[in-house]
Amino acid sequence: MHAQQRKWMAALLLSAAATTASAEDGVSEDRILIGQTVGLTGQIAGSVKEMNEGANAYIAMINRQGGVHGRRIEIRTLDDKFDPALAAKNAQTLIGKDHVLALFLNRGTPHTEAILPLLMSAQVPLIAPSTGAALFHAPVNRLIFNVRAKYQDEVIKAVEHFTTVGFKEIGILHVDDGFGRDALAGFEKAMQAHQLKPALLAAFDRAHPDIDAAVHAALKADPRALIIVGSAATTAELIARLRKEGSRAQLLTLSNNSAQSFVSRLGADGIGVIVSQVTPAPHLVSSGLGQEFKIAAKASGATVSYAAMEGFVAAKVLVEGLQRAGRNLTRERLIHALESIRHADLGGLMVSYAPDDHTGSEYVELTMIGKGGHFIR
Repeated sequence: MHAQQRKWMAALLLSAAATTASAEDGVSEDRILIGQTVGLTGQIAGSVKEMNEGANAYIAMINRQGGVHGRRIEIRTLDDKFDPALAAKNAQTLIGKDHVLALFLNRGTPHTEAILPLLMSAQVPLIAPSTGAALFHAPVNRLIFNVRAKYQDEVIKAVEHFTTVGFKEIGILHVDDGFGRDALAGFEKAMQAHQLKPALLAAFDRAHPDIDAAVHAALKADPRALIIVGSAATTAELIARLRKEGSRAQLLTLSNNSAQSFVSRLGADGIGVIVSQVTPAPHLVSSGLGQEFKIAAKASGATVSYAAMEGFVAAKVLVEGLQRAGRNLTRERLIHALESIRHADLGGLMVSYAPDDHTGSEYVELTMIGKGGHFIR
């Protein structure tokens, strides 16, 4: 080999080394690092615990099988205590310091709004935010891949159910933030479609809810049916107080309160409460998804609940995107890979994306809490 050829070869090797050294954030030879900021403590800790158990159950199963293209998936989770400002701070740490490939399964509408500027600045994708707010669906944000159905679809389904059984006096109690206002928009849309006037429109503060005022408003309006939109802790307290004060309204809350911990917190007050769901039943072994969830949950000791199933489904979508992205994994490849998922049946739940559609799933069904603390479909 001539001296000049040796120089060229050395330059090529240095270039290759530099390329390897500057590989995509979060991707190494044997690991894919994904970040999560979520309320491990605070108002939604019980739901988050179950949701993460479901996600970790699937990821553990994939890792036992060798990971994705030879790489194990690692989820680095930071506690934001259900505080939007802390969620943004955590996202900054995960992106700027820990150099994660993507963010995954955060929770809360104002929390997702808080981290959005960081996603845009660093061009980091977010997979499966646990929020059904319409603003993350339209206009389409190429960095956000929703999995769960929209809150407005849940509320519309609820109003349709109430009108079908003959209830016309329908009200809503909602948290006064992006989550609650989004649900309110769906409620007003549904009520207008059925040419009905709301029996009650009332809001409460997220951090410091005035339970007395909210309960008083509901009792005064005396609706036949009442939709309560809020965190598990606040919603459970409202339900307990309404029952104690003698309210006979048919109560309904949304899928963010689908955790078994929420049902346990309610106790006897929960019997008859309707809860909308965005996944098939976790114990439904007649479906492929249910069978797969049962095996993974048993192996990892995960709680068998709708909240855990949401995490499980979210992890399946993440892994599907990583697999489709191939061995040469980058954020851009992951985005394009997820957008290539068309009408994928996860075993009883359909998920689909396109460059102009990042909705994921539109699955919504209603369940009721029965005696013994079990959901009845």
